[in-house]
Amino acid sequence: MNNTPEQTPEQEARRMRTVWWILGLATVGLIFDGYDLVVYGAVVSTFLRDASQIGTVTPPTAGALGSYALFGVALGALLAGSVGDLIGRRKVMLASYAWFSVGMALTALSHDTQSFGWMRFVTGLGIGSLVATTAALVAEYAPRDKKNLFIAISNGGIPLGSMLSAMLAMVLMQHIGWRGMFWIGAIPVVTLLPLAYFKMPESVAWLAARGRMEEARALSQRIGVPLPQNTQTASDAATPVHTGRSGFAGLFSAYYLWPTLVLGCMSATGLLLVYSLNTWLPELMLRAGYNTKGSLAFLAVLNGGSLFGAMAASRAADRFGPKPVVAASFATGALALVVLTFNFQLAALLAIVAVVGLGTSGTQTLIYGFVANYYRTQVRAAGVAWCAGLGRVGGIGGPMLGSFLIG
Repeated sequence: MNNTPEQTPEQEARRMRTVWWILGLATVGLIFDGYDLVVYGAVVSTFLRDASQIGTVTPPTAGALGSYALFGVALGALLAGSVGDLIGRRKVMLASYAWFSVGMALTALSHDTQSFGWMRFVTGLGIGSLVATTAALVAEYAPRDKKNLFIAISNGGIPLGSMLSAMLAMVLMQHIGWRGMFWIGAIPVVTLLPLAYFKMPESVAWLAARGRMEEARALSQRIGVPLPQNTQTASDAATPVHTGRSGFAGLFSAYYLWPTLVLGCMSATGLLLVYSLNTWLPELMLRAGYNTKGSLAFLAVLNGGSLFGAMAASRAADRFGPKPVVAASFATGALALVVLTFNFQLAALLAIVAVVGLGTSGTQTLIYGFVANYYRTQVRAAGVAWCAGLGRVGGIGGPMLGSFLIG
């Protein structure tokens, strides 16, 4: 959202407070998305080696269990995209915080592979709906010249949470066990959810686009965010509106059809690598001779590389546009994966793994920013949901592919 000359210093101060609250809450929410992404990879070696935990787990079973959450994420994202464009971003995000927190708590109570798998699926529904909605809300509040950066910051919560999950596993899992790791993932229901209820507003642009102008004006005055000039946001102004349909109906209109298919396939390819690496990298490092903490360190470096790489790349995307930056990041990640197969010393391996993080999870962050800024308001949540949902369909194959390769 651009600054407007009519805004007073007081209005501008209110606007920036609102923007920073939204960015902070969105980032913290996605930290727990990233935590969920890696926590299973952090505990899967325990399941493979100790049948007393949830029963006998073989590599193919472990791969299947790793994919159950992704089925839920894909379904949750696709459902939330349509619902978010109809009932608003705020309601979907609040429901998502509650849903995935309860799912993590129930996962911690699982006693066999069947219940564990079902609870991972349930948790995935909440995670998917959160991812699908967050980028849309951030895009509609971020300053126009920093949209990619703001979306990268919020989506940077995913690799930050992944890195945090690996580090906590290194320090705490021997004391709290795998169940304690999942209980940590339930914390948002008593922390983030109450805070978001009071501090996260609905999107002014969404209210205006839905024709709810009185509500949009009242919210605009309260939080200092100016109304859009029409039912589009400022970032939409360069994009012709070829249909008034919202949600998936507008997403698959003739104008958006081809870009939608390409962006979805791009996300699916990226997340195939993301979930394969985050599930199996610790186990691969264990088999290569590293101890438990050493193998988890690779996981932390992978996600650290994606976090800092995405921040740097997002600045380039705001300056040069997201398409060339996404393409360059994918190419860099592919090259790093090839180099990773060579025999290097530990320090060099860690550096290469960090570059792999940029080319996989980091590039996925850039894709979400690209998508959130590409679509107009009425289909923005559906566009992000499609990208996240189809991406997770690709991601479903990651843990299973890894199980076949190492099994």
